[in-house]
Amino acid sequence: MHVQEAPGPEQWDRVKKRLRAELGEDVFTSWFARVDMEGHNNGTVRLSVPTRFLKQWIQSHYSERLMGLWKNECDDIHKIELTVRGAVRPRPAAAKPAARPALGGKTDMRPIQVNDPVGLRAASPAPAMMGGRAGRSDLSSKDVLEGASLDPKYVFESFVEGESNVLALAAAKQVAGGGVVTFNPLYLHASVGLGKTHLMQAIANQARMAGRRVLYLTAEHFMYRFVAALQAQSAMSFKETLRSIDLLLIDDMQFLHGKQVQQEFCHTLNALIDGARQVVVAADRAPAELESLDDRVRSRLAGGLVVNISEPDFQLRRAIIEDRMRAQQRSYPNFTVPDAVLDYVARNVTSSGRDLEGALNRLVAHNQLTNSPVTLEMAEITLRDLIRAAEPRRVKIEDIQRVVSKHYNVTKADLLSARRTRTIVRPRQIAMYLAKMMTPRSLPEIGRRFGNRDHTTVLHAVRKIEELSKADNGLAQELELLKRMLDA
Repeated sequence: MHVQEAPGPEQWDRVKKRLRAELGEDVFTSWFARVDMEGHNNGTVRLSVPTRFLKQWIQSHYSERLMGLWKNECDDIHKIELTVRGAVRPRPAAAKPAARPALGGKTDMRPIQVNDPVGLRAASPAPAMMGGRAGRSDLSSKDVLEGASLDPKYVFESFVEGESNVLALAAAKQVAGGGVVTFNPLYLHASVGLGKTHLMQAIANQARMAGRRVLYLTAEHFMYRFVAALQAQSAMSFKETLRSIDLLLIDDMQFLHGKQVQQEFCHTLNALIDGARQVVVAADRAPAELESLDDRVRSRLAGGLVVNISEPDFQLRRAIIEDRMRAQQRSYPNFTVPDAVLDYVARNVTSSGRDLEGALNRLVAHNQLTNSPVTLEMAEITLRDLIRAAEPRRVKIEDIQRVVSKHYNVTKADLLSARRTRTIVRPRQIAMYLAKMMTPRSLPEIGRRFGNRDHTTVLHAVRKIEELSKADNGLAQELELLKRMLDA
């Protein structure tokens, strides 16, 4: 047993090393690579994860092991508190479990067998994995194979078309319609709230209605099912199921981790494409910027049709808010929003369709709860924290890596590599410094985005550049130039 120390980053690093050694690299990367330590208090260690799905899986399968490893470090630890970082979409309302009939009437195509020793079904993040929400039993079709839940409101008819998404919408409709496979894979990428998931699920819903065998998964669900299949010794059944479908849709591709998981995804991708089966993938960035992915996977994804959905312009934002208002009027017939208020919202809530919908929901709530008419003054007060016209553009780590690479004439691969030459180390340290100064990302997250480096390496880089810039006026001017380039 270690000499007792207060729980901190060093103890957490030792716990993670033990987990990696006990579980293996693939399992560790799939479930623990994005777990951060937030702090400790009165014998409780606080850890955080990015999704509720990850929290439930770790609590169900690794809570005792985590507690045991922490007690080896600090025997006064008596509780581990796991929280979710950021907003998480609400889970669908519980529905009665649907029967799982054999596909085609003969062969059971379920990816995981019923005698599941690791509690796969019990730990499933959605109550009705083959269906949508309560009250929509038609989504529990045999043609939707054990995938993530489909939301029945995500259809093409409810998607608002504009200049920024017209190509993505056209490609999605062609894929959903079946026929000759032309764009394979279809790769959609965009920031949060711009319609990727809406289009993905619209494709799945329409293809299902046409009788095609469809599997819609998030990247985390893919990892979850693959690792569980390995543990249940049913990996072959899992692979056969994936390669027997007509249409595979993988959302949030940026979260696909683990060498073995990525290899299996690449094999599946190749098998489906070579067999003229359609694949659709969505992520928050282009394939070339998914630095955590295997080169073969990135190359295969980039070989199809890659479509970016950019931020909506004023006309599209205005159309979205008006469309959502009409939808609200079906529930609240007396609810109206003056044109001046619609213009104000469309002009000032600029980041995503999701924020526009959130803005309208606030106006509805204020109107219905207070019986006050929607006016421009009321909208200004109600939506002031959503108004982002005065806020600077959000800088991403990918932007920093791109700008620094170009400025110092190095490649992004160099920044992520283990090379220690001065011509590489200094730009890498500057990029890490800028990532810390200009983004809300934590040190561990920045380290992962720079070739899976430890957070202490990032901290050293930040302190090093801070010290050098105080003594070197030329470096200080370079940093200011890079910041202006990133803010432009």
